[in-house]
Amino acid sequence: MVDSTVVLFGQTLAYTLYAIVMILVVGWVAWRLTKPPGKEAGVKPAVFFTFVAFLTVLGISLHLITLKTIPWVEPDLHRASVRVDKVFQIRVADHEFQLPADRLVIRVGEKVRFEVASDDLTYGFGVFRPDHTMVFQMQVVPGHLNDVIWQFPKSGLYSIRSTEYSGPEGAHMIVENAIEVLDAK
Repeated sequence: MVDSTVVLFGQTLAYTLYAIVMILVVGWVAWRLTKPPGKEAGVKPAVFFTFVAFLTVLGISLHLITLKTIPWVEPDLHRASVRVDKVFQIRVADHEFQLPADRLVIRVGEKVRFEVASDDLTYGFGVFRPDHTMVFQMQVVPGHLNDVIWQFPKSGLYSIRSTEYSGPEGAHMIVENAIEVLDAK
């Protein structure tokens, strides 16, 4: 599974360049619309529409490429056939995570399912690296199946935090070093 930081960097780069090009196109259209009648506009309509077609193809291509690089898409699309190595059942109530153990131990490459149930409010379940960047997150809604399948590509300690607003107490819903990912055997 690709690390989410790699995906985020690639998407940031691709979509920033795409947005800059689109802004330039909008600026060009505005410039053409504000020219006095009878003045040469500079770029012919055929060139403009060819460029718009190119941007459309590029935009669709970016979405298709990122479909296959986002780490959580494949497990969700093929959820019925994914075999997990471990399942962790976690409950949330009164602004507190109730873990099945003090530390959830996983090996690099193992597929794990986090099944999180809320007894009262809507919470978030986010896993964070030591530098406070997010690995993944999901919304935890009471009365619904809330689970995510994940495969950690790197060893280390990870924290769990609530990523949804659940009142002022929700800001303190942090379990430091709750997940330990060990190197593969």
